[in-house]
Amino acid sequence: MKKQTPILYACAILVLFTLYAAQPIQPLFKAQFALGDLQTVIFTTVIMLPLGVAPILYGYILENFPMKRMLRTSLFLLGILEIGFSLGDSYAILIGIRAVQGLLIPAALTSLVSYISASASVANMQKALGNYVAITIVGGFLGRFLSGIFSEYFGWRLFFMLTGAGLIVLSFSLAKISDSAKSGFGKPAGREIIRILGVRHNALICSAILCVFFAFQGLLNFLPFELGNIDATAGGGKTGLMYAGYVIGIVVALNATRVIRFFGGESRAMIVGMMIYIAGLQVFHVRSFVVMFLSMFVFCLGMFMVHSLAAGYINKLAGERKSITNGLYFSFYYAGGTLGTFLPGIFYHRWGWHVFVSVLTFVLLLALVFVMLLARRPPALSR
Repeated sequence: MKKQTPILYACAILVLFTLYAAQPIQPLFKAQFALGDLQTVIFTTVIMLPLGVAPILYGYILENFPMKRMLRTSLFLLGILEIGFSLGDSYAILIGIRAVQGLLIPAALTSLVSYISASASVANMQKALGNYVAITIVGGFLGRFLSGIFSEYFGWRLFFMLTGAGLIVLSFSLAKISDSAKSGFGKPAGREIIRILGVRHNALICSAILCVFFAFQGLLNFLPFELGNIDATAGGGKTGLMYAGYVIGIVVALNATRVIRFFGGESRAMIVGMMIYIAGLQVFHVRSFVVMFLSMFVFCLGMFMVHSLAAGYINKLAGERKSITNGLYFSFYYAGGTLGTFLPGIFYHRWGWHVFVSVLTFVLLLALVFVMLLARRPPALSR
C-alpha cells in the first residue's frame, strides 16, 4: 500500500488542479465570453458548492460503493470532463461541466484520504495526514500558477486538456490498488448534528473557520480582477505568480505541533494566527503588485495557521464523535469558501476594492471574536 502513496499524492494534486485552475484566469473567461464579474466567479463557486455538504450527505451515497471503484471512477470522469471543458465553446457548457465536476471532487478527495490513512500506522497517522494537507496546498498553488502560465503562453485550453489526460492515466494506474480502504464519511442523524453543534467549542470553532475560509476564498477569487485594474497588461502568468504565498501553508501544516508548543496552546496560537491573518489582509489596500505579492505570504501564513490548528483541535476534542465532528468542520470550512467566492463580489462590483477588503476584514474580526471566546473558557479534553 505504501508503494501507491506517491501515485495517490499525484491524484490529489491533479484533483486540486481541477478545483482551482480556473480561478486566476477568470478575467480571461470574462473577456472571451463577454461576462459580468459575478457571472465569471461562478466558475469557482459552482465547483466548490458540493464540498460544503459533502461530509454530511455523501455518507449516504458512498456506503453503497466500493472505495476503489469510487476513486477510479471519479478520477476517470473528472478527466473526461476536464478535457470536455478544454473544448467547450459556450459559458453554459463550461459552467455545466464545472457543476458536474463539483459533484465528483468530494468523492475523489474522500477516497484519497481514506487510502492515505490506510497506508499509515496509528503512530504515523498525524504525519500522514499532515503530508496530505501539504500535498493539497502544493496542488492548490500549482493549479493556479501553472494555469496562469499556460494561459499566457499556450492558451488556457491546453492546461485543462493535459490535466484531464493526467487524471485518466492515473485512474488506470490504480488498477492494482488495495480494496481494503473504508470511506471516511459517516452517516450522521439530524439529532446528532444538532447535538455536536450544541457543544460550545464545536460551535465556536466551526463558526470561526467558516469566516476564515470565506475571507480567504473571497480575496483569492477577486484578486485577479483587481490586478487587471491595476495593470491592464498583466497576463495569466503574473496573476498566477501572485498565489506563491500559498505555499507557506506547507510549512505551517508540517509544524503545527511546534506552533502550539511555542504559543502555549491551541487557542492562543489561533488568536496569534488570526491577528497575522487580519494584518496581512490590510496590506492589500495598497494597490501595488509587489506589495500585494509580499502581503500574500503574511495573509496565507495567518490563514493556514488558524486552519491547521483548528482542524487538529476540534479533532482532539471530538472523542468518539470524531468522524462526524470532522465532517461538520469541513462542511463549515467549504461552505464558507463557497460563499466567499461569490458574496463579497457584490461589494466589490458596487463599491470597489477598498470596501471589498473592509468587508472581508469585518468577517475576520468576527472570526477573531469566536476564537477569543474559545480561549476565554478552554474546553476539557474528551476521554
